[in-house]
Amino acid sequence: MIRCLVIDEMHSSLKSLLREIGVQIDYEPDLLPAEVPAALAEKPYEGLIVRSKVRVTADLLRHGKHLRFVARAGAGVDNIDIAAMEAAGLALLNAPEGNEQAVGEFAVGLLIGLLRKVASADVEVRRGEWHREANRGYELQARTVGIVGCGHMGRSFARCLRGFGCEVLGYDNDPAVQPTDYLPLVPLEELQQRCDVLSVHIPYSAANHNFINEALLRGFQRPLWLLNTARGEVLDHAALVLLLREGKLRGAALDVLDNERLGALKPEQQARFEYLRKANNVVLTPHVGGWTHESYQRINQVLVRKIEAFLSNA
Repeated sequence: MIRCLVIDEMHSSLKSLLREIGVQIDYEPDLLPAEVPAALAEKPYEGLIVRSKVRVTADLLRHGKHLRFVARAGAGVDNIDIAAMEAAGLALLNAPEGNEQAVGEFAVGLLIGLLRKVASADVEVRRGEWHREANRGYELQARTVGIVGCGHMGRSFARCLRGFGCEVLGYDNDPAVQPTDYLPLVPLEELQQRCDVLSVHIPYSAANHNFINEALLRGFQRPLWLLNTARGEVLDHAALVLLLREGKLRGAALDVLDNERLGALKPEQQARFEYLRKANNVVLTPHVGGWTHESYQRINQVLVRKIEAFLSNA
């Protein structure tokens, strides 16, 4: 049996699933980030399974002399230095299929909540206020939804929208991404001309930092509702607040922020967060779009299938 080190909290099914394919794990979710290099060097681990505890860098990989692969339990790989992985000749495995349904459903929920003012209306009623006219909302059926990033998460959102009768358009700058019957691809300029809603599903990378910026948002011809369930750093939050103040954006639903450590915000981030948390046309959630009881277990299943395929083909 080959041996893997697991350093993050995982669903309890992982150990038995891996044993079935001939993989033994040392499950160490209580390791502190500073303790991971020494733990990795201690035994001849051929695999490292992570979530978000550490950045997988060239320095960390040097401690894993026997490593063959790193598996990320989730979709995003922005905490992994892909160039360092390639230089070390290691395989990178991840599991976007494990939480794509969760993200798709959640994005629909955010959008409905935004269009129908669910969050702010809930707060008002709990205060003993009953304002029907002020909470008159909009129907999704009459809207055109634009999706930027048409990989697993963007396609899942588009599939979940099919029953609402709204028009859905997608944009992706990756030529490998292909259109589907429920997610036609159009140029970004067409998205800007036709859409009422923009939903962001692109991964974070240096190239995508603040990809959704003031110039891009001002290019939309209609007042826009904006959703971000991807990564906070792909959205310029200064532009977001500016355009919300101006009314160029009708509202925003954010499951991610540019800094999610709310106790360690920089002054400019704190000022933006204060505006967002008080705005009645903004919905905020704590990065839970892909985090369900089902996805927690399904990620294991997807990851183990990919580990098995890698070991079979190695």
